[in-house]
Amino acid sequence: MTLTRRELLIRTGAVAAWATVGGAVYTKHRGVFDGPPRFDRSAFPEPERSAAAVLRAERYSGDLEGLVADGLRLVEARVRGRSVVLKPNFVEFLDDHPINTQPALVVAAANAFRRLGARSVVVAEGPGHRRDAEAVAEQAGLLEALDDARLPFVDLNEAPVVRVPLRSRYTGLPALWVPTVLHEADLVVSMPKLKTHHWVAVTLSLKNCFGCMPGRVYGWPKDVFHVRSVPNSILDIAGVIKPSLAIIDGIVGMEGNGPLLGDAVHSGVVVISRDPVAADVTGARLMGMEPEKIEYLMEAGRFLGQARSELIEQRGEDPERLAKQFAPAPGFEHVVA
Repeated sequence: MTLTRRELLIRTGAVAAWATVGGAVYTKHRGVFDGPPRFDRSAFPEPERSAAAVLRAERYSGDLEGLVADGLRLVEARVRGRSVVLKPNFVEFLDDHPINTQPALVVAAANAFRRLGARSVVVAEGPGHRRDAEAVAEQAGLLEALDDARLPFVDLNEAPVVRVPLRSRYTGLPALWVPTVLHEADLVVSMPKLKTHHWVAVTLSLKNCFGCMPGRVYGWPKDVFHVRSVPNSILDIAGVIKPSLAIIDGIVGMEGNGPLLGDAVHSGVVVISRDPVAADVTGARLMGMEPEKIEYLMEAGRFLGQARSELIEQRGEDPERLAKQFAPAPGFEHVVA
């Protein structure tokens, strides 16, 4: 019998440790990030008002490049002269499930950044589910699309790394080893798929940063972070990566037993923001979820970006009008609006 990652951890008792190992206390149904702040305010300014652009995109064709460029202008992204790393979500390839960021959107985003004057654009990913990043990227059609667009691909699982001290304290780790290509980039752009997740309710631009961590250091499926709790790890990883922009692929999303085995939902949207927390709050609303009930997202709103819906200016389309009710991941029925 083949076990999933989740089943294996449950059977080995690792899940029981998630709630108590390092940093904040967390359980699947009720997360408690109590006590004094677990981050250095000097490194993370108080989140201010933010903006997120919701753009209608019915299919992965047409002028996606122009759409992304328009979205970047709507959120006043500063691109000219900057080095850009696009970090899409390529976890696994299964024909029947919309797991990965669509290659057409990745290339469109890269071309939009080039159009707006970026000095360089690189695409990089470090899947946790499979050791061979290039195999996943090839099966999903990403490598061919990048070759056609003359875009370089970096395997973050094997790339050179640099030790970066943590200024947040959720996992209990003093520092993280970060791929140099990310650490030296002017702009790190998280490009997730709009999906539900069986451990943390939703997986969007913050959770997508898991793939920034090198497998050669942290194992597969990034074991260190699963043992220290996925929510805690999301916060520390995003705190050290500090993605400059989020571009969420919601043209076709995933509901139910995500991030791998859920079902496709045609949502017809792309979300763009300079604030990854605001992007994820907007993404959750577009899935018919209540962001306030997603604990790691609310904790991120204390130091990584703006999580209060009333302080997020919605530009472009109205997310309430385009929202679709996604079926939640098992055990997360309580986050449905």
